[in-house]
Amino acid sequence: MITVPPSFRAMPRWWHDDAGRGWLEDLPSRAAARCAAWGLSVDGEAAHGSNALVVPVRRGDERLALRLTPPGDDVAAEVRALRWWAGRGTVLLVDADEDEGATLLERLDGGRSLADEPLDAATEVLAGLTRTLAVPAPDDAPSTAAIAAGMAESFPREWATLGEPMPARQLDVAAALAAERAAAPTSSLAVDGDLHHAQVLAGARAPWLVVDPVLWRGDREADLARALWTRLDELPTEPAVVAAFERFVQVADVPRDRARAWVVLRATSYLLWGLAHGLTEDPVRCRRLLDVFA
Repeated sequence: MITVPPSFRAMPRWWHDDAGRGWLEDLPSRAAARCAAWGLSVDGEAAHGSNALVVPVRRGDERLALRLTPPGDDVAAEVRALRWWAGRGTVLLVDADEDEGATLLERLDGGRSLADEPLDAATEVLAGLTRTLAVPAPDDAPSTAAIAAGMAESFPREWATLGEPMPARQLDVAAALAAERAAAPTSSLAVDGDLHHAQVLAGARAPWLVVDPVLWRGDREADLARALWTRLDELPTEPAVVAAFERFVQVADVPRDRARAWVVLRATSYLLWGLAHGLTEDPVRCRRLLDVFA
């Protein structure tokens, strides 16, 4: 039987989630049942991120990871993304039971992510991964154009509801850029809509591999803002922020104006979402990005 880490039990996501707390209590038996079904033996202590418990396991000599996610999480979308990329820049999916919220994955080094690497080097890896992940995407994958269209419609309403939390000039810039990206031709290439340092782990098959990707199609730089705000405290000045942005653009080989547009769009989106959900730190970082790029 596995032991659920106390830090996972203490996460705020369970405070108002009765189904999630029930799932949490059943986790040891769920893990045991999944190990029996897939012929696995536990090979170490369980770890977790914000959304799942990960148990190191073995099947014979094969070192794998059993990932268990709570009810309501879109495991089907995660499974589809991993199957589509099939290990090209991402962790390999070995097996899945979507109804149980369980996936069996290639074992990566859960103790070493790009969040632990020097920022300059980590930025280059992330930028390079956008090129690796840019394989032909399924036609029905959410497009960055459609996402931008939703932003163009929602930004003014959310801004007003939240008491105008950013200058009207910045809102106007964000709304105009959202309309521009919504109307632009959409690339048929795949893009990870949740690409940031903590989602990239060290591996044996490749130096760095993406975990828990979100499959979109369109502009490869669509999540650049997240890569910046997650480590923005390491960039204390505007020139430092611009330098990190420019390095990503250079290595990823994406248009600078399009990259700037997505930094503004994603920073605006997360600023508004974060304030609506009571966040206090990331909205401040998003404001910093808007002051630089909008």
